[in-house]
Amino acid sequence: MGKPVAVFLLLEMLYAKISPCKERGSKRRFIMLNIQTPLFEARDIRLGPIDYEKDPEVESRWTHDSEFMRLMELKPVRPLAPAMVKKGYKALEKEIEEDKNLFYFTIRAQEDDRLLGKAVLEWIDWANGNGYLRMGIGSGGDRGQGLGTQALGLLLRFAFAELSLYRVTVVMPEYCQAGIALARKFGFVEEVRRRKAVLRDGQEYDLLVFGLLNSEWTQAGSPE
Repeated sequence: MGKPVAVFLLLEMLYAKISPCKERGSKRRFIMLNIQTPLFEARDIRLGPIDYEKDPEVESRWTHDSEFMRLMELKPVRPLAPAMVKKGYKALEKEIEEDKNLFYFTIRAQEDDRLLGKAVLEWIDWANGNGYLRMGIGSGGDRGQGLGTQALGLLLRFAFAELSLYRVTVVMPEYCQAGIALARKFGFVEEVRRRKAVLRDGQEYDLLVFGLLNSEWTQAGSPE
């Protein structure tokens, strides 16, 4: 079964981009974007806004899943009632409006608009073009279906192609094996390993920091 993940993003050009898709005689691939390239839709999922009426009930159920919560959060976690989740959404919207360095997306099914997960691009340093990303698929039954790969592809496209970020960073504990594999699949490089920085159930784990540059994303192409 797949596991939730985490990640961050930005871009410079909207009207035509980026280079030839594949050079003859070369294995190097390039991402091609133009004004018609969908920013928020993939084959099975799309990135969307919060639904204040339906989403609190769904996300409340996720907070009862300790596996999901421990993969999404490093701080202590607890189950939340739908009313508390909704209250958190309102605080989040206020933070987005005031700080101007945070983007929050819901991950939704193309087929029926069902809430599948969430994706956050935060702590954006506009001066240096840096951002951090977190992402997770909430229900265990939806993991391992390739939805995380599609969502991360959209997040990176938004970060690098729309926001023109120079680099994005992902921070994960070493026990998040599915998230680590997904990050490496997209070309993220392990840059920092904080030894024994996470304590879970009396066991210590390393905390890993991965980074991906805009130029690396452009040349690598999508792994889908």
